Amino acid sequence: MVTYLGRRLAQLAPVLLLILAINFALINLAPGDPVTLLAGDSGNEAYYAEMRARFGLDRPAPERFARYVLNVLRGDFGYSYAHGQPVLAVIGERVPATLLLMLTAQIVAVTGGLTLGVLAGSRPAGRLGLAIRTAAALGYALPVFWIGQLLILIFAYHLGWFPVYGMESLRGGFTGWRRALDIAHHLVLPAVSLALVEMGLLVRLTDTTLRELSAEDFARTARAKGLPERVVMRRHILRNALLPVVTVIGGQLGALLTGAVLVEIVFAWPGLGRLLYEATLARDYPLLMAMFLIAALGVVIGNLVTDVVYTRLDPRVRLDRRGAP
Repeated sequence: MVTYLGRRLAQLAPVLLLILAINFALINLAPGDPVTLLAGDSGNEAYYAEMRARFGLDRPAPERFARYVLNVLRGDFGYSYAHGQPVLAVIGERVPATLLLMLTAQIVAVTGGLTLGVLAGSRPAGRLGLAIRTAAALGYALPVFWIGQLLILIFAYHLGWFPVYGMESLRGGFTGWRRALDIAHHLVLPAVSLALVEMGLLVRLTDTTLRELSAEDFARTARAKGLPERVVMRRHILRNALLPVVTVIGGQLGALLTGAVLVEIVFAWPGLGRLLYEATLARDYPLLMAMFLIAALGVVIGNLVTDVVYTRLDPRVRLDRRGAP
């Protein structure tokens, strides 16, 4: 296991360099000029040239890329053009809100997806199973921003159960537990909107896997020994069904990040997704490159953790001499 982890971590070096190169190219080749956005259209050429020199935009692209890589290796992501602060400080202010949203959505998606998937898979011919599969297909097919707007119309405008936008009440002035409850009240709709798509996928996957495994020889053998169906399901079928589910959960991290951007825009949630949207409009190069890099590394590390968890769940998976499963 240690050798495997070492090899996988060593593989991150070329991946990181490739991510840096693609990141730099996409941001710098995109149309638009951050200097014009910051300084306005009324400045003269001398002022524009001074601004480009101040932010290092007057240097050749290869030199800027080399400086960018060296600075990243030192943990220096530069200063945000729009905020006038270190990039890491700007990102650090928004990380707690996004982590709260993503972790809550992940808990809701995994818990709801596995529970409903087991119910549907254990009752393949019943009305409950059909209803769950239909709802899961709809949840997986609908765009996350459309789900968010629909929830706002129903539960915020018409029923008035939840607030429309923001992370907490601006005029509340709450502290302690009252503030925590206020944030939780604002969190419900964004978290559910973000969770429904992944929940639909997990329900369909769990349901299909359970029905397939129920017909396998090991399940029939367990039933032939006289074990109750609930014991066969819990001890034999469900454990094997978790393996593909764990893989999908790790692979969905990138989709969860993408969905978080849209959800934060719809609900005005003050997290990294909304910051990314604002940085894109402002052409804030340092901030955009740092956020794309962090998102890419999050997906890579999430996949690594998923591989490690998979090897721990499945005793049939062993690491060979080269460290590959």
